[in-house]
Amino acid sequence: MKAGLVKENAEIFVEGAQRRYPGLPLKEEPVEIVDMPIPVVKENRVLIEVEACGVCYTDIDIIEGRVRCKLPVVPGHQIVGRVVEAGKGVEHVIGKRVGVAWIGKTCNSCEFCKRGLENLCVDFKATGCDLDGGYAEYTVAFAEYVYELPKAMEAEKLAPLLCAGSIGYRAFRLAGVFDGARVGLFGFGSSAHIVIQIIRRLYPSAEIHVFSRGAEHRELAKRLGADWTGHPSENPPRKLHIAIDFTPVGETVARALELLEKGGRLVINAIRKQTPVLLDYAKHLWEEKEVKSAANVTREDVKKFIELYTKYGIETHVQTYRLEEVNKALRDLKAAQIRGAPVLKIR
Repeated sequence: MKAGLVKENAEIFVEGAQRRYPGLPLKEEPVEIVDMPIPVVKENRVLIEVEACGVCYTDIDIIEGRVRCKLPVVPGHQIVGRVVEAGKGVEHVIGKRVGVAWIGKTCNSCEFCKRGLENLCVDFKATGCDLDGGYAEYTVAFAEYVYELPKAMEAEKLAPLLCAGSIGYRAFRLAGVFDGARVGLFGFGSSAHIVIQIIRRLYPSAEIHVFSRGAEHRELAKRLGADWTGHPSENPPRKLHIAIDFTPVGETVARALELLEKGGRLVINAIRKQTPVLLDYAKHLWEEKEVKSAANVTREDVKKFIELYTKYGIETHVQTYRLEEVNKALRDLKAAQIRGAPVLKIR
């Protein structure tokens, strides 16, 4: 089978020193297309013929070494495909269209798992990081960590549900949005363009303010229901009750906190930041402002979001690439040249 493989961290070198600057282009061709054996199916696992796999900014973090994973690794954790083989005890899923998300396996026995916080599991295994993912024609997943998906929809449209949608849904829940809330979305890519639709459907009276550097992104935000859009340096009409930060840079945290009303809450929807988060207590945190991160997802997050997606007809805007174009997809994503979510069409 063909697969995209990351053999080593493609960190950027500037003037002889190792750097990880978000403004610099991704190193050329960090993912190598190789021929690999089709994975062997073991007990409690399924073999999936991959139809499509989303490309996530976390994949760039993996490639550049900010998120440490096994190497070599096949990235990709927004997988849509069909089960073609199953291990002992899970044969009933053969033939079904399923999705695989970032949560690849948990221990089910640590204190976090017992409290319903399996996203914080002490032995959390991530798809496309600790386990090989979906930048391939076939992949293997644990049967308890796959999700049945609608058969009629295009695979490329479903792929963003597995991360952009699911982690966006978790960030939305942690944010505590309420009717009439003034909500700021910072960055408007794969996840934010789904979150704005969740807010619009569930809290129609909320005011949504979108901050993005890209004019095309701001245009899409308006079309999806934003009340106001602007550059991150611009001030919205009024201060915000809630902010969700989808960007890869630390500076956004301080900016969002500056724009929060007293008692406001900021949720950071990012596994890693590429630049430091520098805060001044009086300026950014005083007056009972809160900061919370969204870490990974639970299986319940994925299931609930898929139900919500089906019920409300949420749109996913995608830009498709062939597997052989994976490095272009990654470069376009890092350069913020994608409108919506980048997806590899495998079949």
